[in-house]
Amino acid sequence: MSESGDRYVELIRAKTLTGALSSSTAEVYARDVATFVRLAGEETVLDDLTGEDVDAILLAFARKPDGRRSEPGGGMQSASSQARFRRSISALFKHAALTGWVQINPMALATVTARERGGLRPQRRALTREQAQGLIGAARELGGGRDEGGAVPAAVPRRARRRDQRTELRDALIVLLLSTMGPRVSELVRADVEDFYTNDGVRYWRIFGKGGKTRDVPLPGDVARVLEAYLARGREGAADKALLLSWRGRRLARGDVQAVIDRVQRWVDPDRRRSVTPHGLRHTTATHLLADAVDMDAVRRVLGHSDLATLGRYRDELPGELEVAMRSHPLLRGDAGGG
Repeated sequence: MSESGDRYVELIRAKTLTGALSSSTAEVYARDVATFVRLAGEETVLDDLTGEDVDAILLAFARKPDGRRSEPGGGMQSASSQARFRRSISALFKHAALTGWVQINPMALATVTARERGGLRPQRRALTREQAQGLIGAARELGGGRDEGGAVPAAVPRRARRRDQRTELRDALIVLLLSTMGPRVSELVRADVEDFYTNDGVRYWRIFGKGGKTRDVPLPGDVARVLEAYLARGREGAADKALLLSWRGRRLARGDVQAVIDRVQRWVDPDRRRSVTPHGLRHTTATHLLADAVDMDAVRRVLGHSDLATLGRYRDELPGELEVAMRSHPLLRGDAGGG
């Protein structure tokens, strides 16, 4: 990380020689990059940073005391400083992606946005119930397969493609797994066919997570049916052990998953459609399982967290949930007499 930061700062300072940047602007970039390296950890590999890591760094900067301010302890960074820091880091990762220092730009997956008033704030990540059901409904349509004559269902785009380029079942499976089970995108693309097994009539996914930890999670019935259809018709003759394949027959890359979600979103009613990242679907799983009073430890195990406290980061506020909670207050159930 330290070496990457130094190389980038050298390039920035070189631009002052051509007049592309003023020396003062270049020094601001250099200071922000040095701060970023300290917050991320000098030994951290730039290409290992995820959108979550960037979010944590941006919020850590926001809480960092500003030595230029007169409050005791320096106070927090101003909103304009926070926005500037985010722009500096975005520029660093844009250059890193262009030069091949990173394979995926994590800024595209970061959910903390810069606002001139109020500073950096986490953007809402979880879909509402209506939005999630719209996306899942579109995936179910795609996952319905073809009829006996080989026709594509009405909701599926009828593009002229070879048989090995038809990815509707795969796309449906990806969206259903992300929306209902909330795996990390790295866990999803790393999955092999042999990781899915049946026990007592129930389909399970053995997920290989962080730190070499595994967890066995049962698939909802609808998801299991789409999986079976995909295994039977979506990857016919494929020799690769990977579950999810590109139309060329290679393991799907992490960067391809967002395009899959966006493609399925086109078949969602515009009133229920909202753009979402793979990590946002992980938040969606956690938020709606917890909102439906599913045991917190069960949700922790589904997501693969080692600590219950981590779930707090994945729980987004849902519109109207307080009203629903108070209407069905546990202390008032069965009390027909009221007051």
